[in-house]
Amino acid sequence: MAYSEDHIALAAEYALGTLDAEERAQVESMMSADKDFTALVQAWEFRLGVLNQMVGSVEPSPEVWDRIRAAVGLSEQQAPLQLPEPPVAHDVIAPVTPADNSNVLRLSRQARRWRNVASFSTAIAAALVALIAVGAYQPDLLPDAVRPRPRVRVVEVRTPPTPAPPSGQFVAVLQKDGGSPAFILTVDAATRNFTVRRVGAAPEPGKSYELWIVSDKLQRPRSLGVIGGNEFTTRPVLSAYDPEVVNQATYAVTVEPPGGSPTGVATGPIVFTGKLVETVPPLAPAKDR
Repeated sequence: MAYSEDHIALAAEYALGTLDAEERAQVESMMSADKDFTALVQAWEFRLGVLNQMVGSVEPSPEVWDRIRAAVGLSEQQAPLQLPEPPVAHDVIAPVTPADNSNVLRLSRQARRWRNVASFSTAIAAALVALIAVGAYQPDLLPDAVRPRPRVRVVEVRTPPTPAPPSGQFVAVLQKDGGSPAFILTVDAATRNFTVRRVGAAPEPGKSYELWIVSDKLQRPRSLGVIGGNEFTTRPVLSAYDPEVVNQATYAVTVEPPGGSPTGVATGPIVFTGKLVETVPPLAPAKDR
């Protein structure tokens, strides 16, 4: 429901407590008959009640009450109120109709109400500005109910991953009697993965080339698998051996039945051999550079 400015002013002054007894009775009568008007009054009480949290109640001492009564003349019996005599007018004065008096009183009350509401609104605005300033610079001075809560921001800082330093590289040229290379074996020192590259070895029809590791630290030669028909063959099997064994061993290639030796022991002739040589050393720590 839409209310006039008078109704809104009455609701605001009722919340402020500045109405006289007759006006308060009028507002309470409207509240009992109109729930929307009751909600309007409660809205004003909610807006203006914020200041109660900022100001504590103080009860004056009896001595202060005695001084107040003495100052306003209540310590003695009050004399009857004397109204001044109206001035005698010699000119003709146009009579004022009751309608005119009601309009004057209505405008006067309306102006007074809105003046009170404007004054109190200004006080609220000033209090809120002060509250914001104190909350920004000295929040510890505020009551717990209105103190701003600290905001916690979690910032995730990601550092770029440090690239792994290059590991050492070992190469063995597998050949026969110092002839041209047949295969080139490359071993990564960190992962001990190896790659065999076919260079000059001619295919053996109906046969397979098989790579073996030979070391005096092993009881017998161990198969590292069949070398495939492609140019490159990669295997991770050397990770099962100690680095010292891998670096000092001899690597041999035999000719076996298709798919490799069926017994796990070399059955064909050894056609190519070679030993690893370090070609790329591992990256030294920064303090040793």
